[in-house]
Amino acid sequence: QVQLVESGGGLVQAGGSLRLSCAASGLTFGSVSTGWFRQAPGKDRDFVAVIRRSGNTLYADSVRGRFTISRDNAENTVYLQLNSLKPDDSAVYYCAAGTVIIGHTDREYDYWGQGTQVTVSS
Repeated sequence: QVQLVESGGGLVQAGGSLRLSCAASGLTFGSVSTGWFRQAPGKDRDFVAVIRRSGNTLYADSVRGRFTISRDNAENTVYLQLNSLKPDDSAVYYCAAGTVIIGHTDREYDYWGQGTQVTVSS
């Protein structure tokens, strides 16, 4: 059974940083693509970033240059480094895994974590 568990969320002031982690059991991150999505209250779930099986990465325009996705195969963990945070970045952040083609739409993913809350105060 595949399980994804996010951690690292919290409350931070604008301009601050957080590092989110996504740990997996029953799945090897090196054999799939892993994405991060986020959902703010009353809004759709939006793509944030993906690291493909090949190691290639893709970012949403709104986070490019501020967020960095990475993967540690030895730890079987995917990270999302969030820098220069803005209040608009406040949301529940989800990691997802699957054999995606591009990785920027949630329907491409097979497995999802429960999410971790990020709140950025102004």
